[in-house]
Amino acid sequence: MKLKVLPPTLRKNNRYLTVDIKVKSKITKDELVTIIWDACTRFQGELNTADFNLWVMRFFEIEKNDGYYRYKSIIRCQRDHVEQVRSSFALVNKYNGDRIAITTIGLSGTIKASEKYI
Repeated sequence: MKLKVLPPTLRKNNRYLTVDIKVKSKITKDELVTIIWDACTRFQGELNTADFNLWVMRFFEIEKNDGYYRYKSIIRCQRDHVEQVRSSFALVNKYNGDRIAITTIGLSGTIKASEKYI
């Protein structure tokens, strides 16, 4: 028996954040997931973070400049919680003893539209 697909009216409304990441050491996609979840959990708590529906959709390594590695990523979150997620990203400043900065450079309703910021 096949599963039924939810109609668009019953699906969760998502937004896609394009973020720019500057860090002193190399990171992987799995480490970025850890950084994002830790930031949201520390600032918003576990109960609110569970409602965010966070997911790293794409992860790109851009370049190494002046001792910093630059990455760009597309992160999915719930439409109602975009501002809370962005504020959690702004509070991240260290990861494994290295300095890190996560900046939101774009917000869109689809992955395809968010890729234009990369």
